[in-house]
Amino acid sequence: MRMDMRLLLGASLLAVTACASSNSSAVRAGRADLRAALRGGWMDAASAINGMTLVASRPRPEGFFDAKDPGNILLANSDMAFSGGTLFMGSFHGFQVWDVSNPSSPRNRTSVVCPGGQGDVSVHGSLLFMSVEMPNGRIDCGTQGSMSDPVSAERFLGVRIFDISNLDAPRQVAAVQTCRGSHTHTLVTDPRDPANVYIYVSGTSGVRPASELAGCSGGMPDQNPNTAQFRIEVIQVPVASPERAKIVNAPRIFADARTGNAAGLWSGGTHGPGTQTTEATDQCHDITVFPEIGLAGGACSGNGILLDISNPASPVRVDEVTDPNFAYWHSATFNNDGSKLIFTDEWGGGVQARCRAQDRKTWGADAIFDLRDRNLTQRGYYKLPVVQSEKENCVAHNGSIIPVPGRDIMVQAWYQGGISVFDFTDAANPVEIAFFDRGPVDPKNLALGGFWSAYWYNGHIYGSEIGRGLDILALSPTTHLSQNEIDAAALARVDHFNPQTQVRYTWPAHITVARAYLDQIMRARGIPADRSASIASEMERADRLTDAASRRAALARVADTVDSVATGAAGDVRAKLGSLAATLRGM
Repeated sequence: MRMDMRLLLGASLLAVTACASSNSSAVRAGRADLRAALRGGWMDAASAINGMTLVASRPRPEGFFDAKDPGNILLANSDMAFSGGTLFMGSFHGFQVWDVSNPSSPRNRTSVVCPGGQGDVSVHGSLLFMSVEMPNGRIDCGTQGSMSDPVSAERFLGVRIFDISNLDAPRQVAAVQTCRGSHTHTLVTDPRDPANVYIYVSGTSGVRPASELAGCSGGMPDQNPNTAQFRIEVIQVPVASPERAKIVNAPRIFADARTGNAAGLWSGGTHGPGTQTTEATDQCHDITVFPEIGLAGGACSGNGILLDISNPASPVRVDEVTDPNFAYWHSATFNNDGSKLIFTDEWGGGVQARCRAQDRKTWGADAIFDLRDRNLTQRGYYKLPVVQSEKENCVAHNGSIIPVPGRDIMVQAWYQGGISVFDFTDAANPVEIAFFDRGPVDPKNLALGGFWSAYWYNGHIYGSEIGRGLDILALSPTTHLSQNEIDAAALARVDHFNPQTQVRYTWPAHITVARAYLDQIMRARGIPADRSASIASEMERADRLTDAASRRAALARVADTVDSVATGAAGDVRAKLGSLAATLRGM
């Protein structure tokens, strides 16, 4: 999120002290999409839901809400990270620790007051990392920080490190200062170097004066080759001694490969008549790493870039793309096998209504790219398919993959556009399959609100609502998504989840996974219905056998049948039949 802080700090926003978990105000979406005309309000806004159920909602905890100024951006929720049964909710005021071991009954375990916005968080073992970018941040986490002092010896801008081995009493153990603060950061691991983790720092603020932090200076690289612009920072953190964390590199990942000019990518401006005005590439907003494939996607203001991270301390750019429909490259998400990469455009900076009837479907949207041989090729766009009002800030924001085997599905936050779940298996023709939305936070005025992020984690969708709090949802079956597919996704479990550090999901050889593949084949009408029914019957009969040897033999016979059917099937259906047969043999 790239907000104009002066605008936000001067705005008068409304908020609520609670958000009811009841569905009494919900409008179940039928043939007409009712998201475009939902009743507004903080506590009593109407909602529309389809393909999901609202499991629980919780308001912001004590100390993270000002009853006299409930819309204060300095207390707003931001991004999330997960470890075990714990959710860490970032905030402009610090972070909250939520027990979500029972998703239907989340409990705020503790909250840590430590101002400095925007408070993006990630976790690794017993360490939590938090981004700080606003001038009220102090080294000691104090609340007396000044937004207006031009220079302060007590100011902190960069990445904080907390010891969370005691979840009831987290404590700051290190704080690494950077010249432009940390708007976001990315945790990078290296299996060859388990003693360290690396943090990529994406700073988007102005450069601090050298009188506040030695070595900082700004300007264009042709005038100042040491400028703190046109780079990221890499922090090395010794896991056993986090207090020794330090910056070990500041790579010029935007440099011209031929001339070495650090300002080697998009210089800013329009791409021609009828195009967006795109910001210059002098910073990254988000970098998403996928260590298992050795690559990272960087959403870097004027460009989408692809990085080789085989040496985590020294990322190297291997490809870059522009898009005349993008105003500001905001975030990146790979699909599960690393063959596609989605970039988002935060047109309007997150504080403007950009999902209105007059707004183009390719502006403020997702751009979907094929990724082959370390090259990016654009295939399609996805934008929230329903019109939102002038009173709702709405643009593509943070989301994650939902691990349904055999499909590419993403859940994504759209601020006051709500949460949208879409299938991009066909990159050129993505389609929405579920949603949840509330009416505007202020029925009369455009006010900041809605979902900052929405992520899948071990069977549920978690939404960080900027002003209302935490929402937890579950997928429900529709014609677009079966219960077997939902249950199969829940089997792909992980121990922790940092949104900008992707892991490859795997599924056990389980009857539920086999059923999910068969559901997809039947939905596509890829083989005759009688063959599908016969395979389903044989598969279930084999799975019910109690003798292990007999069960294995019977499942193998069904797999052989599936293989024989696959020989005459079309490409995508043939691939799903192959996955079905492999799952049956694995069982």
